[in-house]
Amino acid sequence: MSMSMVTGNSYLESLLQGQPQLPPSPLAWFNRLRASAVDRAGMLKVPTTRDEEWRFTDISPLAKLSFHPVRTVPSLQKEDIARFYVEGTSATLVFVDGIYMPELSVQSNRTADLIVTNLSAALATHAHAMEPHLGRHAAFQDNLFAALNTAFLHDGALIIAPRNTAIERPVHVLFIATQAESTSHPRCLLIAEPGSAVTVVEDYVTLQEGPYITNAVTEIAIGDNAQVSHTRLQRDSGQAFHMANSAVSLARASRYRSISVAFGARISRYDLNARLAAEGAECSVDGLALINERQLADTHTCIDHASPDGTSRQLHKCIIDGAAHGVFNGKIIVRPGAQRTDSSQSSRNLLLSARAHIDTKPQLEIFADDVKCAHGATVGQLDNEELFYLKSRGLSEVAARNLLTYAFGAEIIDRIPIASLKRRLEQTVLEQTQRN
Repeated sequence: MSMSMVTGNSYLESLLQGQPQLPPSPLAWFNRLRASAVDRAGMLKVPTTRDEEWRFTDISPLAKLSFHPVRTVPSLQKEDIARFYVEGTSATLVFVDGIYMPELSVQSNRTADLIVTNLSAALATHAHAMEPHLGRHAAFQDNLFAALNTAFLHDGALIIAPRNTAIERPVHVLFIATQAESTSHPRCLLIAEPGSAVTVVEDYVTLQEGPYITNAVTEIAIGDNAQVSHTRLQRDSGQAFHMANSAVSLARASRYRSISVAFGARISRYDLNARLAAEGAECSVDGLALINERQLADTHTCIDHASPDGTSRQLHKCIIDGAAHGVFNGKIIVRPGAQRTDSSQSSRNLLLSARAHIDTKPQLEIFADDVKCAHGATVGQLDNEELFYLKSRGLSEVAARNLLTYAFGAEIIDRIPIASLKRRLEQTVLEQTQRN
């Protein structure tokens, strides 16, 4: 599939120049999906701070770098990435620079009917399950990065939790960046069939510290009475650019629990859209950004209550040091007819230096009259009375500040349902607060 039609935009031309042509699929609907994304990418412009949804996030530094396509990946052994594996998983899918690596992946503890596989290979066996969902939830008509990801759709993670089955061990999807000035387009599709329950860790890490682009899209379809726990970790290089879109569709009486943690990237943008499409759906969306120096971390969420008796909870925290910049825009929509909606949202932000900056914007759009909705935002520094108390108990100024900062972030980390991963991330938070 050629990208030559994407012209008239210097950034896109530099990004797409030399990208390898993707082989056509024998499935007409899959070819149409990619072709439609190519056409749409050619019509869209790179967002700027003149666009309302991007007014706090300047991604113009992307245009100053020359990126190349990933044609080959380094030969890695499991020992090279051992520190990234999560204990006690049912399966681990590993992608290096966006390319599936079966020799690094692990499926020894997989439940019999659980499907965890490479998306491109699954087209031959699971197309009937994929077609109603792939490219249907993460809309790309007005989203350049989602359009580009879909245009390059090839390798990716496919997870199907079987009907009326609780998957006891988590599934780990690990994306590893190894090459500077390269672009990858990670893709995940999770289908939780009715009555199922599954825990998934979506993990972005790096083996090098240069600049690169990760442009990720995740789609999650949750059936009636199904439950999904989704932990998303972004630990990219401090010079990387991380653009990500996640879209979740919740059916009747389904539950979605999301925890996103952002430590890395020079500039990161995470858009999460959760649609409570049927009555009685519930979602919990929590997030933590821990950034310093000149990092920018932007989180945009939209929780769309489209049916009655829905419940949503959201807590998003930012810990910002140096000259870093945090952005949070959380929107809750209550559609006409979505009566008895119960929704609350909180944005809490901790500034550790005079140059640290946060822009936070909780939003409510309510078009029903029988609802209970609340939102709020706080921005502050470490509490002087708490610092005084800890110092009076023998802690130094630095130790007291580190302890309070750690406690602020650990509230989110503590909600991660995987004990081994939680302990590892708690140590990361502690180490980063000590460095700040």
